[in-house]
Amino acid sequence: MEILVISNGHGEDVIALSIIKALKQFPKVAKISALPLVGTGYAYEKANIPIIGTVKTMPSGGFNQEFNQLWRDVNGGLLTLTYHQYQTIKQWGQKGGNILAVGDILPLLFAWLSGGEFAFVGTAKSDYYLRDETGWLTSTSPIERWLESMYFPWERWLMTRLACRGVFVRDSLTAQILQKWSIPVYDLGNPMMDQFSVNPSVTVPSDTEPLIILLLPGSRMPEAQQNWQLILEAVKGVIEASSKRSLLFLAAITPSFNTVPFQEDLIEKGWTKEGDRICPLSIRDPQSILFTQGNATLIISQQAYQTCLQLAHIGIAMAGTATEQFVGLGKPVITFPGEGPQFTQKFAQNQTRLLGCSVTLVDTPQQVGNSITLLINDPQQLQKIAENGQKRLGTPGAAQRIAHCLVNECFIDLD
Repeated sequence: MEILVISNGHGEDVIALSIIKALKQFPKVAKISALPLVGTGYAYEKANIPIIGTVKTMPSGGFNQEFNQLWRDVNGGLLTLTYHQYQTIKQWGQKGGNILAVGDILPLLFAWLSGGEFAFVGTAKSDYYLRDETGWLTSTSPIERWLESMYFPWERWLMTRLACRGVFVRDSLTAQILQKWSIPVYDLGNPMMDQFSVNPSVTVPSDTEPLIILLLPGSRMPEAQQNWQLILEAVKGVIEASSKRSLLFLAAITPSFNTVPFQEDLIEKGWTKEGDRICPLSIRDPQSILFTQGNATLIISQQAYQTCLQLAHIGIAMAGTATEQFVGLGKPVITFPGEGPQFTQKFAQNQTRLLGCSVTLVDTPQQVGNSITLLINDPQQLQKIAENGQKRLGTPGAAQRIAHCLVNECFIDLD
């Protein structure tokens, strides 16, 4: 059995990689290759997964939903890139290889166009955008209610094709809705939580202990750099609002980024780089960089992402997948809109609908400090957030369950 994994974004690559690692445990799977439709596939390269076909980073970083961003990508060679990728996928399908599409409609469409058998892991959509367990959200429009699901009719049509052997969605609510149509949908959990130890309980540090705050500027440049500057404005407000307690900020920066600009922004904001100072936390990242300012310490880390998320009590985030993973750990997030192209006002609002009470959306970075103060002094809300996170993101082990299903149910008659 040979499988080509196609995905369209850094977060999607990471989720796909977790499933690939699980698939490798099955002797039936002879070969696994990857084709990242967005970016160069850093996660695949790091894990030594062979990449086939043409890959390239577009000017928008892959988030080209606005016309001006799309036009920049077209000028940057998007159409040629897409054609070459389609040809690669079609050749794989024609030779009888299986395809695992991870992401949204783009990899789903490419998988169907290949002419081969495929399965789909939907990472982008959830019916929590429209409703919760009690019914429709007040923000859901009449058109959205008429459509019945976040997955549009044409996406559902692709999922009902005979070549589609399995659809894996991100939560039980979405699986329940898609069962209304003849879609081979499985409710096996969300792979994005597999690398974490999930404990849906709340631990608020005492006033004598440092409050640990996660900083997530996102995974696409140059937007992440712009987000970082806004986050530092929020950090300033947090320090002012918490002058009587020690603060520890953990900045989880994408490994492929050059951190020099991030460091320069800190120094410009009055932070001091501490070359020889011992890290106050056990973070397995020898390249971590330590900064201090008054009662606050800030650590930039590129190699301890999981640890940063596990240790932090609360997050200031302008990211997609990383924010969801932090929420899945049962922890609260404060967020605010940026300049885009990804983290706009609309994106932030949609993310709040998706993640419910776990996310507090404010208008400006200056409001973050006060929001954090209110949250850490509300144990009932924190417990509600902890329970909500596990309900929306699920329990660990999804990648293993999906891999088992792919090998023993979806692709079994193709071996």
